[in-house]
Amino acid sequence: MMKKTRNSSQSVCLLTVFLVIIFTISFSTTTSSVEARKNNHHRNTKNRHGHQHSHNKKRGHSPAPSSSPTPTFKPTPPNPYTKKSNIFDVLSFGAKGDGIADDSKALQGAWKAACKVEGGIVEIPSEFRFLIRQISLQGPCKPHLVLQIDGIMLAPPNIGSWSKSDLYQWINIKWVKNFTIQGGGVVDGQGFAWWKPNEVSYIQQKTSKHMPDMKPTALRFYESSSVTVRDIRIINSPLCHLKFDNSSFINVNNVTIISPENSPNTDGIHLQNSKNVEIQHSNIGCGDDCVSIQTGCSNVHVHHINCGPGHGISLGSFGKDKTIACVKDIVIDNILMQNTMYGARIKSWQGGMGLVKNVTFSNIQVSNVSTPIMIDQYYCDKQKCKNQTEAVAITGVTFNQIVGTYASQPLHLACSDGVPCRNVDLIDIQLKPSLVSGGFHQALCWNSHGKSQAPLVPSSIDYCLRSGVGSLKRPSKSHSEQFC
Repeated sequence: MMKKTRNSSQSVCLLTVFLVIIFTISFSTTTSSVEARKNNHHRNTKNRHGHQHSHNKKRGHSPAPSSSPTPTFKPTPPNPYTKKSNIFDVLSFGAKGDGIADDSKALQGAWKAACKVEGGIVEIPSEFRFLIRQISLQGPCKPHLVLQIDGIMLAPPNIGSWSKSDLYQWINIKWVKNFTIQGGGVVDGQGFAWWKPNEVSYIQQKTSKHMPDMKPTALRFYESSSVTVRDIRIINSPLCHLKFDNSSFINVNNVTIISPENSPNTDGIHLQNSKNVEIQHSNIGCGDDCVSIQTGCSNVHVHHINCGPGHGISLGSFGKDKTIACVKDIVIDNILMQNTMYGARIKSWQGGMGLVKNVTFSNIQVSNVSTPIMIDQYYCDKQKCKNQTEAVAITGVTFNQIVGTYASQPLHLACSDGVPCRNVDLIDIQLKPSLVSGGFHQALCWNSHGKSQAPLVPSSIDYCLRSGVGSLKRPSKSHSEQFC
């Protein structure tokens, strides 16, 4: 009986030990699970904070540790058009940039988008060539719009691809204010076919429905103000390279304009009905005037220009077909002219009306220039023009410090019989024959009134101007000056 009781007690003890072991294992497992959940919660919280720090770093806050390999959310990819909120790259608007596909629509789309944003930038990226057909980029736009030209813009090379309505200009920018064109790129008018059409292109023109009767200007501004054009190259325009019509507060700085010497009527910069203009520190070589200043211009300053080849810097021509011309307050100074046909020139047709006054040409260095100084009131681009008594009046013109070499004639002052030139000053003129030129002509002086001041070379210049303005018959204001 004792033995049986002892066995029963041992069984109870073993059972108790077994239950204690099971309870201990169960408790350890539960504790580990809770601890694991705590640790997992801590890691997730840390990951969320880490991603937030990474997001803040993009916004300019303090640097954050590396992001988790399994972020809690995926950010929305940026829109390519608004990656940089004020830059509108033409490639993002579908441009190919291969010089073959027509990228005009892409440029127009980028322009319209940038036009709506203050400080918007239309980007023509480098290392691409963009074929652009005739295009009009117009405002009004938000202030400080920029056309950033770093690549190459190409005009259509074939004459037959231009319609008659496109022939006034290639790129026409109008009604803009506080606008800038800049960059290290090129605007290429590809004008070779326009200058010397070969037989093939001539036949193509004859068989085309649109026979061109004029040539397009490469880049034209119309009715715009506070415009800056800087650093770009404009080359090989069919006609004028850069033109400003009815515009004001213009600044052209550090541009390069190039076309062959024999490319006809390819003026570098052409101004018409524009005022408050500064053209500076630029290199211009073309087939016509480096700078051409036409009727309606005032307060124009052209300085630090390298000009050549070309026809020099000219005012006019004025008064064609009895039209009225009004020009005043023009300063041309610090100019280098090399191998140009003319230097400082004013030209007008017989029969015109109006007034050109307060014009200064000073500190101009000439090298092998055919005729460095010219006033021509008998301008004619035909074999013969009809003699007429009326003319655009010219008064208050100063030529000061014109120094260098001439290839044909040092000075040509041909003023109207009916409306002579008045108050013309010749100061410090030193012009010697060029060693590489042919025959020379004496200075021509006709009906020009004013005064001269030494040094004067050649010495005959000293006798060029008539004095005694009081005895000079002033032109009737009813026929010329009254219009200005």
